[in-house]
Amino acid sequence: MDPATADRGPLAIALAIILVFMVVEVVAGLVADSVALLSDAAHMLTDAGAIGLALVAARLASRPARGPFTFGLGRAEVLSAQVNGAVLLALAAVLGYEALGRLADPPDVEGGLVIVVGAAGAVANVAAAFALARASRRSLNVEGAMAHVMTDLYGSVAAIVAGVLVVTAGFELADPIAALVVVALMLRSSWYLLRASGRVLLEAAPTGIDVQAVGTRMSRHPGVVEVHDLHVWELTSDFPALAAHVMVASGADCHSIRRELEAVLRQDFDIEHTTLQVDHAPAPGLVQLEPRAH
Repeated sequence: MDPATADRGPLAIALAIILVFMVVEVVAGLVADSVALLSDAAHMLTDAGAIGLALVAARLASRPARGPFTFGLGRAEVLSAQVNGAVLLALAAVLGYEALGRLADPPDVEGGLVIVVGAAGAVANVAAAFALARASRRSLNVEGAMAHVMTDLYGSVAAIVAGVLVVTAGFELADPIAALVVVALMLRSSWYLLRASGRVLLEAAPTGIDVQAVGTRMSRHPGVVEVHDLHVWELTSDFPALAAHVMVASGADCHSIRRELEAVLRQDFDIEHTTLQVDHAPAPGLVQLEPRAH
């Protein structure tokens, strides 16, 4: 079973947990008039969207390459991460505005209900995180979903703290302050998703791969004269690719050197998908004439 297919079960379980508790939290937030609970419920909505998109992306990514999609649809997960990050950013702005307004005019909050629902939310998030831990952690979608669930866990803890402060000290400002903490966590998750997916879409080298080190290692391989037009990028999560033009010494076995370079890239840099154009360098003293047009 491929990793994308294996991810579906844990993602579906986490999605069910998040959706059920999100409804509970929305109702409780409206009853308690708690913006902290409502902000956490909104974050759970983005979690549900992230996991739902991850499920769709996993299904698409598992399809074989066909037609014009010669690499398959693996980048569907990257596009879903972009959408999720943008929605998360927009929700953070809306909830942040609402929380700032309540700082100036804090409402009466049912602190006891906030504590109970916040504790239940923490349990739900731990259960969802446990389910996601069974999936492929190297997938951008699964990592994003896990980051969201953990952020929700922190939001639930913030709601509990706010409820305790309201009940014990009558500190009504604790609720909008807790909401702002959740907003900050949402912004952090949004930045991570947008940055990580943006790097893939812009075909930057994968994080952890030093392109200069790759080029140096290839150029120092026995028989290699020069390496140029070196490109390293990421097709999708955990799928680095490399293409380069390699010049080898005149008379060297270019096919053997190509196989050796492929092994080096696989063993030293974990790059499996390589396209190497290998040519012989001109022999010393050999003058290459440019063809003339007749």
